[in-house]
Amino acid sequence: MQPETPEELKRVLETALLAAAAPVPVGDLRRLFEEDPGGDLVRRLLVELAEDWQGRGVELVQTAGGWRFQTRLEYQVYLDRLKQERPPRYSRAVLETLAIIAYRQPVTRGDIEDIRGVVVSSNVLKTLESRGWVDVVGHRDTPGRPGLYATTRKFLEDLGLRSLTELPPLTEIERIMDLVDLPKTEEPAV
Repeated sequence: MQPETPEELKRVLETALLAAAAPVPVGDLRRLFEEDPGGDLVRRLLVELAEDWQGRGVELVQTAGGWRFQTRLEYQVYLDRLKQERPPRYSRAVLETLAIIAYRQPVTRGDIEDIRGVVVSSNVLKTLESRGWVDVVGHRDTPGRPGLYATTRKFLEDLGLRSLTELPPLTEIERIMDLVDLPKTEEPAV
């Protein structure tokens, strides 16, 4: 059965996105159909579908990895009450290191230490790497060839961003860090 109308195509897209465990790129969505409807039509239908879901508890958004349905932020507090496990808490050192990498990438461990003014524990970087938020993307051409750290696509997806340009201004991050009571240790509170 091949969908024939734009409305039928939109329902197929909606079904696939509701069933998807991760964001789906437009190219993959086009493969849902025997006859390729084309990227422009699929993107137009996705925008219409996002509009169809306006005012509901779930929204269709585009992230760095593609399109996905997600809970609207204002309803997440209710879903959090159903979770048995507590979300990981990260120390101030982990969050500061992540912010430096996100805003100054690619950076070496030495660059991070220069900015923070303290030695960066290897556990801090391991925490961010194990979460899949940062990775070594190359090596600086200096003695010792230190690794260059940068954020990953998973970092963007987990934060619901399409690109790094959507990060809040650094002054906003500093204000939030000052308001939140975080452990001041070098070790992650995971």
